[in-house]
Amino acid sequence: MNLLRDVFGLPLVFAGTISFIAAILNNFLWNRYWTYPDSRSKKMIRQLLEFSIVSATGLVIRIPILKFVEPLMYRLVNWYPLKFPYISLDALSANLTLAIAVIIVMFWNFFVNRYWTYSDVA
Repeated sequence: MNLLRDVFGLPLVFAGTISFIAAILNNFLWNRYWTYPDSRSKKMIRQLLEFSIVSATGLVIRIPILKFVEPLMYRLVNWYPLKFPYISLDALSANLTLAIAVIIVMFWNFFVNRYWTYSDVA
């Protein structure tokens, strides 16, 4: 996200979206082959579709958080009396906003994937 945002100049919402899609593919493969290896009784395409639906719903949760919390976070870090010399207020607020979004969506993804996508695991 930072590379897309800071080097390529993409807005936070677009950089966050692209990084999120890359994470979907990475997470699906790790979950299927490492975390839930017993879940391979479901066909890969079906499981990827279920995983993608859960992740897309997570993206729908994530985008408004990025859009609306980032300006509030910018004001908060700008108000905070301690300054950080090696990171801009813009970068700090963007990363704190992303952390909030990641934590919220992480819980959504875990519980829904565990009980739907990987429901064949005992």
